Amino acid sequence: MINKSQLKKVLTIGALAASLAPLSLAAKREVKIGAVFPMTGAVATYGQESVNGIKLALKKINAEGKVSIDLKVEDNKSEPQESANAVTKLITSDNVDAIIGSVASSNTLAGAPIAQTSKVPLLTPASTNEKVTMTGDFISRTCFTDAFQGVVMAKFAYETLKKRKMAVIIDNSSDYSKGLSKVFKAKFKELGGKLVSDEDFAYIQKDTDFRSLLRKVKRTKPDAIFLPGYYTEVGLILKQARQMGMNMPFLGGDGWDSPTLQKLAGKAVSGNYISSHFAPDDKDEKVQAFVKEYKAEYGQNPGAMAALGYDGILVMADAISRAKSTKNTDIQAAILATKDFVGVTGSITIDKNRNAKKSAVVLETTPAGNIFNSKVNP
Repeated sequence: MINKSQLKKVLTIGALAASLAPLSLAAKREVKIGAVFPMTGAVATYGQESVNGIKLALKKINAEGKVSIDLKVEDNKSEPQESANAVTKLITSDNVDAIIGSVASSNTLAGAPIAQTSKVPLLTPASTNEKVTMTGDFISRTCFTDAFQGVVMAKFAYETLKKRKMAVIIDNSSDYSKGLSKVFKAKFKELGGKLVSDEDFAYIQKDTDFRSLLRKVKRTKPDAIFLPGYYTEVGLILKQARQMGMNMPFLGGDGWDSPTLQKLAGKAVSGNYISSHFAPDDKDEKVQAFVKEYKAEYGQNPGAMAALGYDGILVMADAISRAKSTKNTDIQAAILATKDFVGVTGSITIDKNRNAKKSAVVLETTPAGNIFNSKVNP
């Protein structure tokens, strides 16, 4: 837990940083950037991929010489409290100029108020819950929001798959899952679809046996099931559902987008659909150049988190370069001025609410990996 003395230290550092005159990049050799990601724990592949993408981008950033970035990575162990602790450490001990991270909205929401209090810019490349940027004016993101991907998947279910009767299964311990579910249900009903129950069917993170829950869902006879969870539980749910003869399509969000999903679900992953930020088989030239670069460095295709991390640090470096300063307010002002930045996950413009206006992709899940289906613009 963050004690009063730690919070006082954060407030003091914030006040001091706000009072300092801008420091030119010429006078300061390196910019200190903190990175908070789950390198271990339940969603470790998200953090590992994100940091891989960030480090790949840093090679390009530091080689160009406009900005020299010293990256300090902290592991939040996939836990909200550890995220808060990591952000506090980066600000009070490491004296970072800005922070990138985290993934998983609950983790980011735990650390964001600390960054906001200290007026240290925090940019998340992957947390989609609406509440993240509502924390304050020093919190921004380079990914789309749940409001966008929830609408994308509701329209895909109703208009493309022609589904009319849906069940919704949520992770009741996840802000991400609950937020995405809320948007999806509202849009699906607006389009004319029906939900099998006004109440969500729910589980919590780290559950492993979902058979009782799935039996309740099966009895409602849905045409399809919306499952906005993370790959760790989703993989097991898909496998157990198929074993119970539930062969209807499952739909999800970017929380599914990890190669571990295929390992957990096996053949049960077939025939389902998700919204995400990136598809390695997208024929866009910029995407294919990134895929080639990433495979050469890491020996495998990049996932969405790798692409998001890559774009996130590029946007931050571009903002610092334009700001020509390491003063917190100057960096944040430059981030908010980002417009039409062309990344591998699409063109990024930061709006007045500090959210990114950008496209999404719909992917079909298969045992061999996710297949690009379509791109949806905002």
